[in-house]
Amino acid sequence: MTTHPPDSTQTEHPPGRRSFLGMVTTAGTVTGLAACAIPFARSIEPAESTASHPPVDVDISHLQPGQQMVANWQGRPVFIVRRTAAQLEALQNPNLAGELRDPSSSANQQPAYARNWHRSIVPEYGVYVGICTHLGCVPTYMPPQATGAEADGGYICPCHASHFDAAGRVFKGAPAPYNLPVPPYTQPSAQLVRLGQNPPGQHFDFASIEQI
Repeated sequence: MTTHPPDSTQTEHPPGRRSFLGMVTTAGTVTGLAACAIPFARSIEPAESTASHPPVDVDISHLQPGQQMVANWQGRPVFIVRRTAAQLEALQNPNLAGELRDPSSSANQQPAYARNWHRSIVPEYGVYVGICTHLGCVPTYMPPQATGAEADGGYICPCHASHFDAAGRVFKGAPAPYNLPVPPYTQPSAQLVRLGQNPPGQHFDFASIEQI
């Protein structure tokens, strides 16, 4: 009877060796998954206290009615929009409140000085952190149209179609649970928005908001 030698292409490891290799593979997999999750987790963490960041000045002198610009504050996009008279009129339409999830801005998504029908310091200018409160996508600005259903402008999230009005308030039926956040800011002049600084006598810490 002929005895064949074991296949040289296969290497047997003792049980202890197999267990060790299994643990190394598992640890590597978990570490890789954790590394992928970190950017997303950090993206939904509240911002640090405004006191640890210098304010950012944004020149808005070139903005025309109906136009929006995007600034960078604490690594986040900030929408600054100059609303038209038609947009402001639409925001005051009493029928609009019934279509919004939080029409009175009851949730802590803005400073007290922006808890009004236009969610801003000056009605003509809206200032919002441009991150959808659903899963963190950046909403798309819809400029006001002369005619049509979107005459009031607003925002729509390209990821899951959450719709926000021209004051950054989310419509009912959308997956986003909160209005767009309003950062601490002030307007020292008609041509300047200062992000990260509250008006004199006011206090608002962006880290206290419900969600971003």
